[in-house]
Amino acid sequence: MSDALFDTAQKTKVTAFKSGFRMLVGDSSFSSRAQARKYRQLTYTCMQNAGSRNPETLNFPAGPCPYAIMANHRFPTCWDGKNTDSPNHYDHMAYPETLTFEAGGACPATHPVKVPQVLFETLWVTKEFNNKADWPEDGSQPFVWSTGDGTGFSSHADYLFGWKGDALQRNMDAKGEYMSVKALTRQNIQAGNKCEVKDMVHEQFDGCKSRVLWQTNSPEADWLTDPLQLEGLPYLPGLGPMIKK
Repeated sequence: MSDALFDTAQKTKVTAFKSGFRMLVGDSSFSSRAQARKYRQLTYTCMQNAGSRNPETLNFPAGPCPYAIMANHRFPTCWDGKNTDSPNHYDHMAYPETLTFEAGGACPATHPVKVPQVLFETLWVTKEFNNKADWPEDGSQPFVWSTGDGTGFSSHADYLFGWKGDALQRNMDAKGEYMSVKALTRQNIQAGNKCEVKDMVHEQFDGCKSRVLWQTNSPEADWLTDPLQLEGLPYLPGLGPMIKK
């Protein structure tokens, strides 16, 4: 995301990521609001319709969402200017010292280089589960990440830079709106969907297996503490400590 999304004058210098760049935002072990504030731009939107983008919360929405729950992952936009990665995949990056990327916030002296903002918007269409009669008796929201987290504070995402050559820098330097930059070749959605990446992980994420034992030690998900035998996958894709064979 460049300034041009909000201001076609492109008043600031945005430096493209370098080859091999990667970063992570969020922490799968977080379970409190105080911890989640470290990554202040990881949020959720309780969507009323397809165009909903606010308000945003750090935790899962407390009530039913008419359209869907959107998980928003805004990555840090200030780089130390040296390292394309760090041991924890985060220390080479920082959020603006004040305000946000969108508001033109300045980067801290430790991370002075402004880079593009990466934003993931993931929609979870939960409207089929909006009947409160099916929710926990105490009225709390029923959704839980595969980490065992029922608060939403453990939200996290990772990014690996993969643009070819100087294409992204040309986008950042271009005058005009980023969707109409003449220096970049565009393709339609149908062509883009033809792109395929070979499966390197071989993780099973679809289909059914027999006898799954659900367990959790998360105090925020007491309603799952009783072991249940169900039909389904042998574990949840991802970290999944709450489910065992």
